[in-house]
Amino acid sequence: MIRYGADYNPEHWSEEVRREDLKLMAEAGVTMVTAGIYSWAAVEPRPGEYDFGWFDDVMAGLAGAGIQVCLATMTASPPPWLSRLHPEILPVRADGVRLSPGARQQFCPSSPVYRSHAARLVTELATRYAGHPALAMWHVGNEFGCHIRACHCDESAADFRRWLEERYGTLEALNDAWTTTFWSQHYAEWEEILPPRVAPTFPNPAQQLDFHRFSSDALLECFLTEQRVLRRVTPDVPITTNFVGLVQKALDWHTWTPHEDVVSLDSYPDPYDPRAHVEAAFAYDLVRSTKDQPWLLLEQAPSAVNWRSRNSPKPPGAMRLGSWQAIAQGADAVLFFQWRQTSGGAEKFHSAMVPHGGRDTRTFRETSSLGRELARVPELAGTRVRADVALLHDWPSWWGLELDSHPASLEQLETHLAHYAPLFDANVTCDVVHPARDLSRYKLVVVPNLYLLEQAAADNLRAYVDGGGHLLVSYFSGIVDGCDRAYLGGHPAPLRDILGLRVDEFWPLDDSIALDFADGTTGSGTIWAEWIELEGASAVASFGSGELIGRPAITRHEFGDGVAWYAGTRPDLGPLLGRVCAEAGVTPVLEAPPGVQAVVRHGEESAYLILLNHGTEPVTVDLPRPAPDLLTDPSRPVREVRLAPRGVAVLKG
Repeated sequence: MIRYGADYNPEHWSEEVRREDLKLMAEAGVTMVTAGIYSWAAVEPRPGEYDFGWFDDVMAGLAGAGIQVCLATMTASPPPWLSRLHPEILPVRADGVRLSPGARQQFCPSSPVYRSHAARLVTELATRYAGHPALAMWHVGNEFGCHIRACHCDESAADFRRWLEERYGTLEALNDAWTTTFWSQHYAEWEEILPPRVAPTFPNPAQQLDFHRFSSDALLECFLTEQRVLRRVTPDVPITTNFVGLVQKALDWHTWTPHEDVVSLDSYPDPYDPRAHVEAAFAYDLVRSTKDQPWLLLEQAPSAVNWRSRNSPKPPGAMRLGSWQAIAQGADAVLFFQWRQTSGGAEKFHSAMVPHGGRDTRTFRETSSLGRELARVPELAGTRVRADVALLHDWPSWWGLELDSHPASLEQLETHLAHYAPLFDANVTCDVVHPARDLSRYKLVVVPNLYLLEQAAADNLRAYVDGGGHLLVSYFSGIVDGCDRAYLGGHPAPLRDILGLRVDEFWPLDDSIALDFADGTTGSGTIWAEWIELEGASAVASFGSGELIGRPAITRHEFGDGVAWYAGTRPDLGPLLGRVCAEAGVTPVLEAPPGVQAVVRHGEESAYLILLNHGTEPVTVDLPRPAPDLLTDPSRPVREVRLAPRGVAVLKG
């Protein structure tokens, strides 16, 4: 079944309200809750003194109601007594300011005191609830890196030095990797090395890059500290933690997900943004691709959030549409933050399945209706999404691209979405994968930007194209190695033979630049331009204005049994990707009206076509063959589907 439910914070409520919760959960079709995320102070009010009695009652009630629990380890927000007794656990910003308690996530990821207290609590929790009939999964921490992405305190500095010594082995190797001959930065002792705190001007870029890596690993070590306890005490209970949409630049998901049994995501698209579902789709494809298996949507808003400058409620039907979008793109669970809307605290205006108005509200009616709907399609759980196209994403390259002192300011996510959106709009299903991933199963690989490109990943792309693959690479890719050192011999050095060209100079743009295509059509490029020298590639388009007039802008090169395209500017990517897809043999899931998303989930015996109308007008979608809509009449196959605005259909074929 598709699991359905919400974050449940029983410490907010009396026993009477909690009894009512169980009745309302049954009415809403809730099958799973994430419980206890912020319960640390309630179960350990003083150091070493535990009060689990009230939580025992909560777990027993949920088990009696047949509701599974994704049990949080309760460590996401330390209680006030911990920072009072150990103020050294509080995180420090790059400017030296130590943050105070009073919110959440008030801990230094490198703090041994925080980790030891967290491990002690998790040991008590796991020992107490091992074998409990409600326990279905462990939820470690919560939204790691959401507020504390890095800490610059002395403890973190010492941990950073340990991490660097393990990575490089010797100071000589570190000095070489960091190019410390520049600006007299050579290190003679490990103790001289600090985190990249506020400095007079640009900090060392390799130092910044490694501190990003270290900070992700420091938070990962917090996760692993708890994970090791859970593996020892409850070895058969799956473990997850929730990533945070596409804003989570701090964590390298590719280094985290091997340690999780199932990957989870929190998603909060903005109702005011008519294209927010495209950004959400990219995140869903990325989180699904990290383990190539179904994932869990652990948080979304039933309606409005509380943290934007303007918090819009979701219009009628939007919550249902967004939930089904996650399922279409591989989710096997849909949960909300939160179950019951609190009367106080920082998130009292964040929506909930049970709002301030209680049961007789639009939100409760809509979420309850969705619960009943999901219960009708249990066969979707465990089915998989397949893609012919891969788009490459790498966290160290993201970190490196957005460092300072570059030819221009480029944004990784903007670049990704610019390349992803035309594929999404054409209903071409994408995986979003690491550049070192086995790419042989894909007909087309798209590289929006890989500023930082390790040689092993470049060799992977070379083998892919040589073996018959189709590759599209966009500008400012393959520029530096893993230490942010520019490759010598002409850009993009690791890809020159594949692309059949050399880039001599970067020419960032303020305005658009004309493009003349070889077939006689014209267009324009934005954001970027380059001085390209052809070394075997053919010019598909040339610059038609400015200082680069007549020089190649977009190229195509046959390499081995495959083809490599290169865009030295940002053209209209829809037509270009359409041409590249056609040549690669990539076809859409379905030809559908604009605004209609079509995704197929594949089971062992059946496939399920899910249609979602993100538009504001009703549309009719013609089907390639008759199929029943499981949400309306599973017994009657139809040849066309009428979708209302924000409408959904699930067709079994």
